[in-house]
Amino acid sequence: MKPLHQIIKRPLVTEKTSLQKEVGQVVAFEVALNANKIEIKQAVEKAFSVKVKDVNTALTRGKVKRVGRNFGKRSNTKKAYVTLAEGTIDFFGV
Repeated sequence: MKPLHQIIKRPLVTEKTSLQKEVGQVVAFEVALNANKIEIKQAVEKAFSVKVKDVNTALTRGKVKRVGRNFGKRSNTKKAYVTLAEGTIDFFGV
C-alpha cells in the first residue's frame, strides 16, 4: 500500500460537503488520480480511526483557462465521497 499522504491529498470542505457530513455521514476528500476505492478506504480507516461503509469516486476534468493570449489547462482531479459506518471526522479540532 502507498503512504497515506500519497493517497489522500486534502479534505474538501464546502457547503455541499458540510451538509452531507451532517445528514448522511459522508466526508469528501481530494485523492490521487491513480488511487482506487480499496486504497482510499484503507487510507481513511488508518488515518482517522473510523469504520468506512462505502466509497464513491468522481473524476473532474481540468478546465481550459486563458491568460492574455495564452491558453493553459488546469489539472484533472479526483474526489472521493466516503460514507462512514461509525465515528466522525473532525478536520478543525474545535
